[in-house]
Amino acid sequence: MTQLLNVSDLRAYYGQVQALHGLSFSLNEGSLTTLLGANGAGKTTTLRAICNMVRSTGGIEFDGKPLSNRSTESIVRFGIAHVPQGRGTFTNMTVEENLQLGAITRKDSAGIVSDIERMYAHFPVLKQRHTQQAGTLSGGEQQMLAVARALMLRPRLMLLDEPSFGLAPLVVRDLFGILGKINREDKVSILVVEQNAQLALELADQAYVIETGRIVMSGNAKDIANNEEIRKSYLGY
Repeated sequence: MTQLLNVSDLRAYYGQVQALHGLSFSLNEGSLTTLLGANGAGKTTTLRAICNMVRSTGGIEFDGKPLSNRSTESIVRFGIAHVPQGRGTFTNMTVEENLQLGAITRKDSAGIVSDIERMYAHFPVLKQRHTQQAGTLSGGEQQMLAVARALMLRPRLMLLDEPSFGLAPLVVRDLFGILGKINREDKVSILVVEQNAQLALELADQAYVIETGRIVMSGNAKDIANNEEIRKSYLGY
């Protein structure tokens, strides 16, 4: 498989505090990879570093092109969409306006219209709410809108930060099922940060476990899920 994202010796800082200590990992095109770990382990910082939203050193390459020293906007134009924790929808805009905003860098009007309908096919509840202000949606609906808006970019890689946070278990199951379908059918590579290790391992191909800014375990997601010793030692279940 073609390597899409390659991260080597990544170190990140908040002021004088070092948050990442030499992370190295890769992600193949078309894959679904998860970063697991406790709160404060460095998972969110890793996604921010990829998007150049935090001071960092080390190598980050996307499709063979270095991302270091590029602006966050130019990284988005490369085809990397970031869905931050907390959903980040524009609450005073309608569902459809949020989707249109996701395609702001695109010029193909017909393609944008077609992709909005494709998002409604992935997330039928958004079709039902298309004229409704995003701030009036439930938490699960807002998370679906955040994912759909990111997909309007037509990204090659989507970075998802804690998509299950604050959602009911049944809603999380539905959302993760849709993410798997998007990965398989739309060929969007996904890097998902998640505390719900059990569900993330069911969804992912590859997994990395982070502790205090360092990768302490990596491997095939199914192998990790089936290894009770690893689960208890690193994932707590």
